[in-house]
Amino acid sequence: MKTFTKLTIAFLIIYSCQKSKETETVSMKLNKEEKVDSTQIKTIFNSALTEGKSYEWLRDLTQNIGGRLSGSTEAQQAVEWGEKIMKEVGLDSVWLQPVMVPHWVRGEKEVATYKLNGQQKNVAICALGFSVATPKEGILAEVIEVKSLDEARALGDKMKGKIVFFNRPFDNTLINTFRAYGGCVDQRVRGAIVCGEFGAKGVIVRSMTNSIDDFPHTGTMSYGDLPKEKHIPAAAISSLAAENLSKDLKENPNLKFYFKQSCETLPDAPSFNVVGEIKGSKNPENIFVVGGHLDSWDLGEGAHDDGTGVVQSLEVAYLFKKNNIKPKNTLRVVFFMNEENGTRGAKKYAELAKLNKENHIGGIESDAGGHTPRGFSIDANSENTNLLQSWKKLLSPYGLHDLDKGGSGADISPLKGENVTLVGYRPDSQRYFDYHHTSRDTFDKVNKRELELGSASMASIIYLMDKYLYSDTPVKP
Repeated sequence: MKTFTKLTIAFLIIYSCQKSKETETVSMKLNKEEKVDSTQIKTIFNSALTEGKSYEWLRDLTQNIGGRLSGSTEAQQAVEWGEKIMKEVGLDSVWLQPVMVPHWVRGEKEVATYKLNGQQKNVAICALGFSVATPKEGILAEVIEVKSLDEARALGDKMKGKIVFFNRPFDNTLINTFRAYGGCVDQRVRGAIVCGEFGAKGVIVRSMTNSIDDFPHTGTMSYGDLPKEKHIPAAAISSLAAENLSKDLKENPNLKFYFKQSCETLPDAPSFNVVGEIKGSKNPENIFVVGGHLDSWDLGEGAHDDGTGVVQSLEVAYLFKKNNIKPKNTLRVVFFMNEENGTRGAKKYAELAKLNKENHIGGIESDAGGHTPRGFSIDANSENTNLLQSWKKLLSPYGLHDLDKGGSGADISPLKGENVTLVGYRPDSQRYFDYHHTSRDTFDKVNKRELELGSASMASIIYLMDKYLYSDTPVKP
């Protein structure tokens, strides 16, 4: 009995030692891979910050082309620019993907005024995308102020012949300003549907911003299923104008508001997504998409929305080539057309991907501005979400602390699937809605270093995704 016990103990000691060695071997492999990845990520950041191209690309796009509303001459110029710049980077192949897009035009500059105590007040205003024009003489009517769609519905026929003023501001207690935007953008998108149904004469909406300033924010709106005879003009007024109008309505609830706009929706126009790729060295049939949208609103230069996303996406490929990183899977850069008022480019890309039986395994989108990187939102299954979150140690030295579940982006989300890992690049959001959809969205509002840090951040997570998500080796950092 004693002999058996001694043999058992000896066996357990030997087994324990073997397991310890195996664990130590795995640990060494992990540490080795972690060092390799840490070094590679540092190299990516060094290259972006010292030899990056994104800032000058953005200067060229915004200063020489400017705002790029779908269907416009400028949008076509941007397509030609995108094709040229992808070829200059030396991607393995570059092509244009045809897509028909909406063609809405703003027309002459909008005008808005009202009188209080005999004094005329001019209002900073802009038409919302897809809105109809006012009659040539404009419209003049009493104003009803509401804070929500439900409040407007409750008015019913009281809206008839009136201009309805939606004045729900951002919730400034929310740290993530995109959540604040999501909390009130429904009044911009659907306000005319609700009010047109009850015979309102027009709709004006407080601009979607945290700031109190005199820059109106455009953006898309809809008439839903309303018959054309119930389509009413819709415009945004600046947040400062909204504050003043609300105060003046308390003094004179019967004041009349005047506005005039001459926008028009033309027949759909031909356009293109711009696509380029680096072919995968091991699994070329697997595709990672890196993208932003090439179109923008017409009021500014489309710098933060989304010129920064476009140039950062291309710089991911540039940084791979610059540092001789050969992706195992195909890395495809896409400049999507028509995100702002239709997402036709995204839908066409996904449609063709399905038709051609392409195997998209992941992607990243940059469409939240070019400010300081904060991290990424992850739209993936639990296993892959956990894997990406395990890279926090590698990414946090670069300020990339946020690796949370969330959406990816309007242009890559149609590619979503159970085994597709989609990521949204998330820079700091505090200043984004100062510029979003306004005349202030210009090149000079973009900081060169912040832009380059964003490119490097995107390149780093794509490097890790390409290496580990569908790797032949079980080693994970």
